[in-house]
Amino acid sequence: MEHKDDVIFAKGIKKTYQMGEVEVNALRGISMRIARGEVVSIMGPSGSGKSTLMNIIGCLDRPTSGDYFLDNQLVSNMTDDQLSSVRNKKVGFVFQNFNLLSRSTALINVELPLRYAGVIEGRREKAVRALESVGLGDRINHKPTELSGGQQQRVAMARAIINNPSIILADEPTGNLDSRSGKEIIELLLNLNKNFGTTLIIVTHDAKIAKQTQRVIKLYDGLIKGGKKK
Repeated sequence: MEHKDDVIFAKGIKKTYQMGEVEVNALRGISMRIARGEVVSIMGPSGSGKSTLMNIIGCLDRPTSGDYFLDNQLVSNMTDDQLSSVRNKKVGFVFQNFNLLSRSTALINVELPLRYAGVIEGRREKAVRALESVGLGDRINHKPTELSGGQQQRVAMARAIINNPSIILADEPTGNLDSRSGKEIIELLLNLNKNFGTTLIIVTHDAKIAKQTQRVIKLYDGLIKGGKKK
C-alpha cells in the first residue's frame, strides 16, 4: 500500500454533526499523513476542528465519510467494540485534565490499559517500570490527591506508554501545569520519541511547544492550512 510507512493515513475525512435543524461541518475533507516516529503538533483556533480530528485519530469517534488508517489498519468503518480494542492497543492518551481515578493509586491507574486488555501476568511489574521511566518509582502507592499536577501528568504518561502504543496523543498536556512542570512534561514526551521512536502528536495552543516538534499542522474551519516539515 502506498501509505505503508505512515502510522497515520487519512484521506478525505469529513465529520458532520446535526445540532437540531442545523448541520455543523466540523471537518470538511482532511487528508494527512504522519510518518512512524514523527513528532507533530496540531494547532488552530477554537472551533477549527482540533478536538474532532483528535477524537478520530484516537479512535474515540468515526468520520462521517473518508478513510482513516492507523498502523495500516482501516479503522474508519469499525464498530464501537472494534474501535475500543484498537484504541487500547495502539493509542496512548495524555489529557489536559489527567483523567486519573482519584481513589486509586498511581500503580492501579497505570495498570488500567493492561486490565482492559486482559493482561494478568507481569502487569504490576510493567506498571512499576512505566512509573520509574517517568521518574515516579517512589510514588507508586500515592493517590492523585497526594501528587502535584506535574506528578499526576507523569502518571498519565506512564499509563499512556504501558501498552507500547503506535502513537501517543497529547491533548494540551501542559494546560493545567505551571511553566516549570509543563516544560518537564514536554521534555519527557520528546524523550519518549528520542529513546523509543514513539510517534507523538501534540495538540497545543503554545507556539513554543509547537516549535519543538518536527511539523505543525494548522487547522482552520475544518481544513488543514499548513503542515510542511521544517
